[in-house]
Amino acid sequence: MARSRDLRPGYSRRAQYGIFTGYVVAIVGVVAGLVVLGVSLIHPEAFSFLRSAGSEIAAPVGEASATARNSGRGLLATIGAYFDAGHQNLEFTREIAAARADAVTMRAVQEENRRLKALLGIVDPAAPPVVAARLIGSTAASARRYAVLDAGSGHGVHEGQPVRAAGGLVGRVVETSPDTARVLLISDADNVVPVRRASDGLPGFVQGSANGKIAIRLLTMGTNPLHTGDIFVTSGSGGIYPPGIPVAIVSVPQRDGAEGRLAADPAATDYVVVLPVYKAPAVAAMADSLKAAGPPPKDDN
Repeated sequence: MARSRDLRPGYSRRAQYGIFTGYVVAIVGVVAGLVVLGVSLIHPEAFSFLRSAGSEIAAPVGEASATARNSGRGLLATIGAYFDAGHQNLEFTREIAAARADAVTMRAVQEENRRLKALLGIVDPAAPPVVAARLIGSTAASARRYAVLDAGSGHGVHEGQPVRAAGGLVGRVVETSPDTARVLLISDADNVVPVRRASDGLPGFVQGSANGKIAIRLLTMGTNPLHTGDIFVTSGSGGIYPPGIPVAIVSVPQRDGAEGRLAADPAATDYVVVLPVYKAPAVAAMADSLKAAGPPPKDDN
């Protein structure tokens, strides 16, 4: 059978007391709320102790929430810093590589300037060189010893002209083209250079050998007075090479001379100057007298 729609408690005293108690509690709650509201509006400081107590109770929860927020921000910042560090490391690596390349270039420029200044220091204003050039190649393993200049006949370079570096004599020009020239090095066996000892003028000559070394031979026979470290320079005898250019340094004295090393190693030389062919005073005087005498008379017979 369906339940009756009549909700009245009927004659049950327990139900009636329950309903009455609910009404009383509701009315008391409303009245208490109105009183509290009125008091809070008239005297706000009256309930400060309750607010303080509520704050004390909620403080641990707020601290835990703040710690969680800070931890979350720290984690996100750490992750972001990780990716930023990778990008920054890549940028720093590129900058360091560029700085190293610039440093190497700067050192190369400084070294080139040093060599050019040294080459400029050997130029005699009274006898200016034909041209300053660069050694762009040299032989070091074959029986013949040649080098190549980046200046040729188009720059005034001709066969027979001596070539020297800041350290000393390199050789002489044996072949030219418009923009290049071939130099026979003094370490070649076919190159004989008259020399003298710089300290006392002891005469001799320097000749290359097939193994790339040079031999120093004296013109006077007898007791060998050479010592390690003696410097030999061009004597000017026979022309071609101007006097006073360093050629060789004694390394191993021998019975009839010495084995020496080059004053200017072509393999370690970048820049050189090509000098005019030197004419000894006697040869120059004879050439001048022949020019003054004019051409020989023709034989009518």
